[in-house]
Amino acid sequence: MLTENHKAIAGTIWDIANRLRGPYRPPQYRLVMLPMVVLRRFDCVLEPSKDDVIREHARLTAAGTPERAIPRLLTKIVGPDRKQPLYNVSPYTFEKLLGDSENIAPNLVSYINGFSETARRIFDKFKFGEQIEKLDASNRLFNIVKLMSDVDLHPDKISNLEMGYIFEHLVMRFNEQANEEAGDHFTPREVIRLMTHLIYTGEEDVYKAGVYREIYDPTCGTGGMLSVSEETIRAQNLKANLGLYGQEYNDESWAICCADMLIKDEETGNIVLGDTLGDGKTNELLPV
Repeated sequence: MLTENHKAIAGTIWDIANRLRGPYRPPQYRLVMLPMVVLRRFDCVLEPSKDDVIREHARLTAAGTPERAIPRLLTKIVGPDRKQPLYNVSPYTFEKLLGDSENIAPNLVSYINGFSETARRIFDKFKFGEQIEKLDASNRLFNIVKLMSDVDLHPDKISNLEMGYIFEHLVMRFNEQANEEAGDHFTPREVIRLMTHLIYTGEEDVYKAGVYREIYDPTCGTGGMLSVSEETIRAQNLKANLGLYGQEYNDESWAICCADMLIKDEETGNIVLGDTLGDGKTNELLPV
């Protein structure tokens, strides 16, 4: 559940969102704040390896290393056991962006373009480039980046599970502003936890070492069902070998789910953007 500490962080982010009033109406705050929170999370996750990644990228480029090999080599610097590419080769961080206020918009775009391919696609689906232009034109961009740079979303402080709670709390509040149902985008973790305990009760094989199981959510939203299913199984079997699969039609929810999967080093290619009922992609998800 969302603790007082996490509520405070979500409250701080909401207070920052209120600085958008004027160019944005409250129902539109999410267009800026959700991708900004993902960006800040990535910034905190990659901070320890950032300088080493930049140096190695320069060395590999100068040595003429084939482009297709670079993502794998840079990923090993971020984490030697990491499988999914997540890194940034631009010179920027939130802190360094603040050092050049006159050029913060193009520098922020350059920062996002410095991410690995999957991370860039996440921001594309948020359509964040359009919001950067609007924020800069309304003289809000520098202030929002500055305020978000003070929000500590480092994994040592906020776990992936806790980050999921914060996202869900924010989505709920943004939906309230738009008079939408929060359940259109996610199911509360308390409900998911009950569902997973009911689903996996009696499923003895999934708790055996060496057994591989696939978990599929055809309407995965921000990924809560997949995350809690994994948490429930691994609580009893740390050696569980799980494949997480999902499909989601909403660009924003898909982007949040993929950001969570990417940070956890899960296969983001298993999360398909599409309408389960309408486009027939379900069969593409699970291996034969």
